[in-house]
Amino acid sequence: MSSAASTPASRLIEACYGELLRFARRKLGGEHVADDLVQEACLRYANARTQSIVSPRAFLYRILANLVVDHQRRRGRQACEPLGEIEPVDGSADAESALIWRERLAILSRAVEELPPRCRECFVLRRFDELPQDEIARRMGISRNMVEKHLRAATLHCARRLREHD
Repeated sequence: MSSAASTPASRLIEACYGELLRFARRKLGGEHVADDLVQEACLRYANARTQSIVSPRAFLYRILANLVVDHQRRRGRQACEPLGEIEPVDGSADAESALIWRERLAILSRAVEELPPRCRECFVLRRFDELPQDEIARRMGISRNMVEKHLRAATLHCARRLREHD
């Protein structure tokens, strides 16, 4: 992570990660989805063209706030949307978009494989097995703070790999 820590985006994410988690948890009532939204916000920020942004910290918070609102809207729709109104996916996705997504998925897959073993294990347990950070800490025999450090390192690494291929 030493090369990632040298970029302004990485430094900002590193400095704000804990307070971003607190912000999201407060807005969502402590839901564990807050951890995922913070990671998503950090990935989006790391991939954004931020050279002309006047206040990068405020921009990062705005990304997270928008993700929180989107999550709350989706949750609200799911709670009140009758099953009869859900439209089936027709499978006719744009071929170019599908190819781009497959390429990005391959890049992310390679990036995850490049992670150190403990960091990769932590990331997989969180992002793919959807375990809460407390459970990951218990399973891995590490502190919650260490789980957050592993997740932050993995998120920065994956964002850097995606940015390199854009």
